[in-house]
Amino acid sequence: MRRFLSPRWLALHALMVLAFCGCLGMCWWQLTRAQGGNTLSWGYTFEWPVFGVFAVAFWGKLIRDERRRTEPEQPTRLSAPVLAGARPPAEPERIRRVERAAPVEDTRDDPELAAYNDYLTWQNANPHRSRRDYPGRPTTYEGS
Repeated sequence: MRRFLSPRWLALHALMVLAFCGCLGMCWWQLTRAQGGNTLSWGYTFEWPVFGVFAVAFWGKLIRDERRRTEPEQPTRLSAPVLAGARPPAEPERIRRVERAAPVEDTRDDPELAAYNDYLTWQNANPHRSRRDYPGRPTTYEGS
């Protein structure tokens, strides 16, 4: 329990007390305004105590979590290998990558597809340019 008397925890205790008292003060202020004829303040009159209870619940959760917290055990070093006499693993087999060229489609039969592929080729070569700068200005494909 001495850890709850550290400067950090004393500051947290003080913060909780200030938050709770501040919420109760705001509740009282809203109550006096509500009694003076401000109907909106009635909602705040019941809302501020909820905020105060929330501050106390959060503070209680911090204390409960701190009490449950334990220092993790330090792993002990092994004095001998776990698998004595085991062979070292063999070098992993290298995987060869075979690259195949994508099949080239014949676009001579479809002029719309050929124009669009020309546009994409130009766009890939000129990434900084706008599509309005394309000299062919294709208008027949769906992307325009």
